Amino acid sequence: MRLYRLLVSAVIAGLAAGTVWGAEAPTPPGAVYHSETPPSGRRVFFGELHLHTTLSFDAWTYGTKVTPDQAYKFARGETVRVSAEQVGREEGLSTHDAIPARRTWPLDFMAVTDHSEFIGTLSQLEDPNSEFAKSETGQKILNKPPIAMRIRSEGKEDPSKLPPGMNHPERQLQSEWQSMVKVANDNYVPGTFTTFIGYEWSSMPGGRNLHRNVFFNSDHAPLPFTSLDSEKPEDLWHYLERVRADGIDVIAIPHNGNVSGGLMYDWNMSDGKPIDEAYAQERALNEPLTEITQLKGQSETSPVMSPNDEFANFAIFDHLLGSRTRSEPQGSYVRDAYGRGLVIEARVGTNPYKYGLVGGSDIHNGLSTSGSEAFAGGQFGIDPHTMLPEGEAALHALAMKPQKDPNKPENDFLERDSAGLTGVWAEENTRNSIFAALKRKETFATSGTRIRVRMFGGWDFKPAMLKNDGWVGEAYAHGVPMGGDLPARGKAGGTPAFILQAVKDPDGANLDRIQVVKVWLEGGRYQEQVFDAVLSDGRKADPKTGRAPAVGNTVDLKTGAYTNSIGAPLLSTVWRDPHFEASQAAVYYARVLEIPTPRWSTLLAVKRNLPAPTAVPATVQMRAWSSPIWFTPAHSK
Repeated sequence: MRLYRLLVSAVIAGLAAGTVWGAEAPTPPGAVYHSETPPSGRRVFFGELHLHTTLSFDAWTYGTKVTPDQAYKFARGETVRVSAEQVGREEGLSTHDAIPARRTWPLDFMAVTDHSEFIGTLSQLEDPNSEFAKSETGQKILNKPPIAMRIRSEGKEDPSKLPPGMNHPERQLQSEWQSMVKVANDNYVPGTFTTFIGYEWSSMPGGRNLHRNVFFNSDHAPLPFTSLDSEKPEDLWHYLERVRADGIDVIAIPHNGNVSGGLMYDWNMSDGKPIDEAYAQERALNEPLTEITQLKGQSETSPVMSPNDEFANFAIFDHLLGSRTRSEPQGSYVRDAYGRGLVIEARVGTNPYKYGLVGGSDIHNGLSTSGSEAFAGGQFGIDPHTMLPEGEAALHALAMKPQKDPNKPENDFLERDSAGLTGVWAEENTRNSIFAALKRKETFATSGTRIRVRMFGGWDFKPAMLKNDGWVGEAYAHGVPMGGDLPARGKAGGTPAFILQAVKDPDGANLDRIQVVKVWLEGGRYQEQVFDAVLSDGRKADPKTGRAPAVGNTVDLKTGAYTNSIGAPLLSTVWRDPHFEASQAAVYYARVLEIPTPRWSTLLAVKRNLPAPTAVPATVQMRAWSSPIWFTPAHSK
């Protein structure tokens, strides 16, 4: 079977190798991307790195009919027509015609990341003349789509038990993969809209999430390595290394550590042994980034992990997928991973958790949206003008009507939050440039808002430099951007200084504050502290508690409206670590908070003239997280 896979991969790669990729050739593995544009000329681009269409097995059972081609067109701002069946099942809309849907503003880049396991299997049923559609099992699934999940689960351990149409995943994979590669290339418009060939590897040992999204910097790619091949991340990394050896650069990005039951950022390898240097090096090479937020919660931290962080109680989703079993918080959150990485590096010499940050949606209906107004629960993006849930669908979303099966947490729409975004600082909107930004971790994540974040670290930054038009060039010349390591400390010593700047979403809310989160190594263990680096409206922190007064709240819960009469459109500062110790390894990242805005559930309730649910907050403070900057003591290098 493995030989068969390799032969098919070679054929597909050869067929796709003739595709045209604008005027550029992909940057090969091991080479450094070079641009004529200096670093100071890098611009921000926003994109989606986690989206499912009708080709994903689970998405099809939800009623999704949107194809990868439609998904790309929707993302870049075109109007697509969503089938009546899809909007009927998802949003409870009664219509015989397809519904037009258009994104509020276009994305700059995207990858469709359908689950590689059984990819496109159920979409065969769209052809009434297919063998699968005519079969007894096919008819059962068409009459009751959710039973497909049970049938697949029963046949997962023994593929021979799978019915015709579902027992040829290899054959289906090669056909759909070739189609996905072509669609990604067909929708790539260098300079305007960048697409990446990608997929999701969906490992769930014991029900604990270890999923990764895989991205290729190429116009062709071999067949995906799936969790049917192996559920061990180490085996996925070996596949990535083979792909690089064949000349295609590729990375993996883990997501939803919050529901990993402590496995995502474990102290141990898959075999249960403590992480060693080889494992740490391999993980750092293959996974430069991790996803910190999406509709199934944020993976930064939780009140359990960070009791002194007053803003930790945001977008909490803390149980395993498909289960009410609580996910073990230790080893499940990125801030914890940063601390563990410092401890492991001190022991084995390499940090396996030296992650930059991205955000995604994990939307399963092909419509990548971001922002509270374009979400209404579940795993679906919507055009709020044409697809807002009504009737029983709205009541279900707001938990005003009992679910058909309350024991299934996927039916609890209310606990989900609107989708995240990835921001990158890159020279141009092309595959090479954006992929290079991802690899060097000059990235940030947001909870769906277009906050624009910058962070630089150095030793000689002064507050006055922010008054100069050329301060960005100075910051690159004398420091490092987010995702980098602080340069060597000069003979004069001193403490690290960080340039922080955030600009509001052009169509969104003002900013409340910029914080710096520090995690450091002390006495063989790691510690954490959150600092308010700059506050809006001239507020000052209480000298006794260190807490700043709340920014206020302008949201009208009757109308869902808010005003930007508080907060600031731009915040910036040069912040120095007041507790710096040159002997302690540390990692720093920025967190930016908006002023309060209405949660999606409040907006839906207002628009459908229903009472707002009391089980969740009526308002939220949307936010952004920068990739970190690391400090390593001289004796440790």
